[in-house]
Amino acid sequence: MARATKLLEGMRRNPNGDWKITDVEAVCRAFGIQCNPPSGGGSHYALKHSRIVGRLTIPARRPIKPAYIKLLLDMIDTLESQ
Repeated sequence: MARATKLLEGMRRNPNGDWKITDVEAVCRAFGIQCNPPSGGGSHYALKHSRIVGRLTIPARRPIKPAYIKLLLDMIDTLESQ
């Protein structure tokens, strides 16, 4: 959990950082968010949680764009506020 906490703090401070999909996966695991890898030739990971309607798709390419990191942070904020 310590690694995920540090990653989350770093993402909040600098969403423009050089974030990798492994960083996103670690944060998702810590918050119980399902992070499903691409299947059938796709290139986007699907993030979803049972308490949130809908899902977030994030491309596996590096670096991950800041807009996707901000959407992930919004998802986590929603979970924490419930």
